[in-house]
Amino acid sequence: MPLFNPPYPGESLREDVLPAISMTVAGLANLVGYPQDHLTAVLNGRVPISRDLAQRLEAAGLGAARQYLAEQAAYDEWQLR
Repeated sequence: MPLFNPPYPGESLREDVLPAISMTVAGLANLVGYPQDHLTAVLNGRVPISRDLAQRLEAAGLGAARQYLAEQAAYDEWQLR
């Protein structure tokens, strides 16, 4: 069953994951080896979560890449409707 207006995946990273691990955006960017400006764009909904970022988050133990990509796909599909 599809979600009604699913949240943007970057929002869950910003609102749930970062506070749970007590980390700043700069700290997360450093942890996963990702450019801070691009990560900020993801967290603020300006660009989608890429496969590369999803895999880096998974490698850091911050959730399954498949889940991030599924959330992105659900969000994108909802926006198309």
